[in-house]
Amino acid sequence: MIRLSVLDQSPVSEGSSPAEALAQTSLLAREAEQLGYHRFWVSEHHAASGLAGSSPEVLMAHLGAVTTKLRIGSGGVLLPHYSAYKVAENFRVLEGLYPGRIDLGAGRAPGGGGLATRALQENHQGRELDRYEQQLQDLQGYLQDETGPDHRFAGLLASPAVDTAPELWLLGSSKDSAALAAKQGMGFVFAQFINGDGGAEAVKAYVQSFRPSVADSKPRAMVAVFAVCAETAGEADRLASSIDLALVLLEKGHASTRTPSPEIAQSYKYAPFDLFRIQENRRRMVVGTPAEVKSQLEVLAESYQCEEIMVASLIHSFPDKLKSLQLIASACGLQGVRQG
Repeated sequence: MIRLSVLDQSPVSEGSSPAEALAQTSLLAREAEQLGYHRFWVSEHHAASGLAGSSPEVLMAHLGAVTTKLRIGSGGVLLPHYSAYKVAENFRVLEGLYPGRIDLGAGRAPGGGGLATRALQENHQGRELDRYEQQLQDLQGYLQDETGPDHRFAGLLASPAVDTAPELWLLGSSKDSAALAAKQGMGFVFAQFINGDGGAEAVKAYVQSFRPSVADSKPRAMVAVFAVCAETAGEADRLASSIDLALVLLEKGHASTRTPSPEIAQSYKYAPFDLFRIQENRRRMVVGTPAEVKSQLEVLAESYQCEEIMVASLIHSFPDKLKSLQLIASACGLQGVRQG
């Protein structure tokens, strides 16, 4: 049986508000736990009107309090903006609050436009900015109390001192990210919802070149994909049209916009190239009836040779998003699925 998890970007739908989006993320996490999903991750985006989650650590603290066993994580913390030491301490606090339930997913994307990036990195001026590989190494060292005597901050410990460490994952959408995760000896998540090409090959290369670390003795891989499930194929396609338009607009250089309704998406005047991009972007999604989605997820798991898939959704209507999550859980036989 495939292990399933959820990535929620706290999307703001047309006609809704960021506060409502955050409340819906909380409701979705509680539902995911009851349905038997394994993890629930939240993302980091800045100055984005269509995505409310700008601080995953703060949101995780809340989600941990309203759930009891679900693993809670970041998908991901955008490490180049921050001190690895401070990130390690944030997640040690979370691990102290919710032992054995915290995942630290890290990425290097800016998560916003140039103005937001400059503001986030205001204190980095005059420094070497591309320190990502060193930051990952530092982060792992701080979390495992393994910085070593030759480290530039030798003897420095991240507090609080807790008995367990968060699981550390690197998020990426390229072979370069996979190679870095393998070199650092940490888990790897390929973001197929960002890049529909080359994911299986990247994960295969990651597994083959993995170097054991103090945190992980063997490779751990996941794939994250958009998922839309409904009772009929036609309804699933209708719901997915919101994602189609959202991605088209994003590719045209629009700033992050609120998730359009299917009605708006289906009445949009698409140019021929837009229709081509929609077809291409559907490779970043699984869409269909419960049986069809289950089959697509199984093919995906076989292609990636992984045992866990993370599903994300930009469905406009929150009840439809909940229903999609429920249908996928039931179709895939997740433990804890409600009956009736």
